[in-house]
Amino acid sequence: MELFIGKGGVGKTTLACATAITRAHDGRRVLLASLDQAHSLGDALGRSIPRDPAPASVLPNLDVLELDSLSLVEDRFAAAVPLLSGVGRDHGVDLTALDPAELTGLPGVQELLLLLEITRLADTGDWDDIVLDCPPTADLLRILSTPATLLGYLDRVWPTAARMPGLSGGDLRRALVALAVDRIAAEVAAARDLFADRSRTIAVLVTAAERVALAETARVRSAATLLGLNLDHVVVNKVLPPQPPVPPDAHPAAHWYERRRAAQLAAIEGLRARFPGIPVSTVEYGGAEPIGIEELTGLVPPPSGGTGDGTSMLGHDVGTESRDGVGSRQHGEAGTGRSGGGQRGEADTGSERGVGGRGSDRRARAGEPYVGLESGTGLGSVFALRMQMPVADPATLRLGRVEDDLIVGADGVRRRLRLAPVLRRCVVDAAELDGDQLIVRFRPDPEVWPDE
Repeated sequence: MELFIGKGGVGKTTLACATAITRAHDGRRVLLASLDQAHSLGDALGRSIPRDPAPASVLPNLDVLELDSLSLVEDRFAAAVPLLSGVGRDHGVDLTALDPAELTGLPGVQELLLLLEITRLADTGDWDDIVLDCPPTADLLRILSTPATLLGYLDRVWPTAARMPGLSGGDLRRALVALAVDRIAAEVAAARDLFADRSRTIAVLVTAAERVALAETARVRSAATLLGLNLDHVVVNKVLPPQPPVPPDAHPAAHWYERRRAAQLAAIEGLRARFPGIPVSTVEYGGAEPIGIEELTGLVPPPSGGTGDGTSMLGHDVGTESRDGVGSRQHGEAGTGRSGGGQRGEADTGSERGVGGRGSDRRARAGEPYVGLESGTGLGSVFALRMQMPVADPATLRLGRVEDDLIVGADGVRRRLRLAPVLRRCVVDAAELDGDQLIVRFRPDPEVWPDE
């Protein structure tokens, strides 16, 4: 699965369409879906996309779906009404008195159902690739943080250990509710795991060679790390193409284009410095005219092979002419988009595979926290938790601990990490940023550390 993310107006929709069409022309079965409630896939493709619950076929091997969160709420609520009937009525509460439209005002409901629907579609196995046109950055981060937030609240308000007795008790209605909650928790965990599974889901960060967009792009990197997204590459859209040199004696205004392009190229090089190890490619700008599916199809001929130089966006030559930011002279190795679910949960910051050993540096680079023994033994031990943390503004870095969880926040995003068993018996000693790595050191707590 491949997510196109970034600030609004940078060209995510058009690039997502071009990617999906390219894959479909390669013979792969592709689902192109929009998570943005201000849907514009139909506008980009020049087609009317029906708001049906099922995807619509617009090309051979290409299905398109614009998800309607209100319809999802209505469908799920209608299915739950028989189960909710009578629940709480003895206490003067009737959940079925709510209208489905009213539920859209509850925080996280629409976001959660969008993720659950995408996970359901991925689990069908009907497509080889799923390409997601995502909403602007702030909305997407809220959507992706919803599963972890809900599961965290559920674990504290009605943990599994408290729900399980209800399954074997004499109260049938309570048992049904407990079963429903367990099923919801399982679905939410599956959605969280799918989007955090680095082997099956990648994110393409789209930006523009403009100061505001580039500043937000730097912040998105830390947010993606905290949310477990696999940021595969960055695309700088709408870059001015080269033009014939302007004579030195030309009017000063004639040199504006050269200066603007030079400023863009300098900004792109600065962006590459901020994203070490992540390919940064460009798409040349050729106007802002509307583009239809026939023209878009013409921009994505069969693959032309890759150079492996790490400068690719789509992995194909998408044409020598650009419209609305689509198309440029690009070649290279494509990022892999994959569909399907996953079984990766919240990072346990120190599972057996993550405590020291070979591969620790590789895990840190991949964004997976790991724990290692730095020095000492027994009560004199010092453990270090390391995780990739490319913070754009170090002043926003926040750390906290709630029982067995470590709270890490940066650039407006927060993540709750379950500590490894060994760290639950420790206290935080110090924390520091070392380049793009966050290092948190722990020392054993004498009150709970096992006797030697």
